[in-house]
Amino acid sequence: MITAIVLIKTSVDRIPEIAESIAALDSVSEVFSVTGTYDLIAMVRVRQHEDLAEVIPGRISKIPGVQGTDTHVAFRTYSQHDLEAAFSIGLDN
Repeated sequence: MITAIVLIKTSVDRIPEIAESIAALDSVSEVFSVTGTYDLIAMVRVRQHEDLAEVIPGRISKIPGVQGTDTHVAFRTYSQHDLEAAFSIGLDN
């Protein structure tokens, strides 16, 4: 599995709609709204490097309001924290 961290510049007035459109893509596992130079960060996970071209310039960059992307491909994962458990507040049904 290949993981890419995609930094995304968007039209600021459309961040929620753009984030939802990106999050709906099959290869996107999370989308974060962030402060700083970029507006969104998307975590993209694909099977092959060639699949990145389909997802990032082929889909993410074509979403209306996306102004640009900067992609970083992860070499290794050094931590495998279970984010759901890390942010759980302990409420059980």
